[in-house]
Amino acid sequence: MVTVKLFGALRLDTGVKKLHLEAGSVRELIPLVCREIRRQRPDCTVSEKDFRACLVAVNGVRASVRTRLLDGDVVYFFPAVAGG
Repeated sequence: MVTVKLFGALRLDTGVKKLHLEAGSVRELIPLVCREIRRQRPDCTVSEKDFRACLVAVNGVRASVRTRLLDGDVVYFFPAVAGG
């Protein structure tokens, strides 16, 4: 089982701070996260596309969708931020 932590607009838009899910890779994890968020918040419009646009870290180290996950890993999703 991995712990998923959401930050920034993802946390605000979903109302979800943390999830615990089973997945073997970040690629596998993304649809599971979306499904669990929709289960908890059916009105939420956050999509897999939103998660794929995020910076991802596993255990504090930048990762990609190809990154394999192990039991106990912590996966962080940071949405892109723009400013001027």
